[in-house]
Amino acid sequence: METNAANPITQAPNAAVIHLTERAAERIRALLVKEGVAAEAGGLRVGVQGGGCSGLSYAMRLDTQARDRDKIFEEHGARIFVDPKSFLYLSGTTLDYEVTVMRQGFVFQNPNAARNCGCGSSFTA
Repeated sequence: METNAANPITQAPNAAVIHLTERAAERIRALLVKEGVAAEAGGLRVGVQGGGCSGLSYAMRLDTQARDRDKIFEEHGARIFVDPKSFLYLSGTTLDYEVTVMRQGFVFQNPNAARNCGCGSSFTA
């Protein structure tokens, strides 16, 4: 479900969205609890910024609430906040959380990325 912080109207089901897997949502909820952020208002802010080995890099941080122009996506009891500019690059993305022998962390499955770097934290659109 997507809402706008200034105008909380649910978008049509076929509207461009960013999805959360159950593992990613579980990790976001755990991080909010750990940091003392209210789950009713807080979420994970995801975005795109210039830099990284492929030209653009993903940015993430916990936030206590959405901003006026943010797009808000909520699945499995967790939310993410995305600014309009970043949404242009992240539309259709699925955010997962991976735990392997070598690493653990959030993983972006971004259909807009023409090329990803080896570390998975930057991409070319």
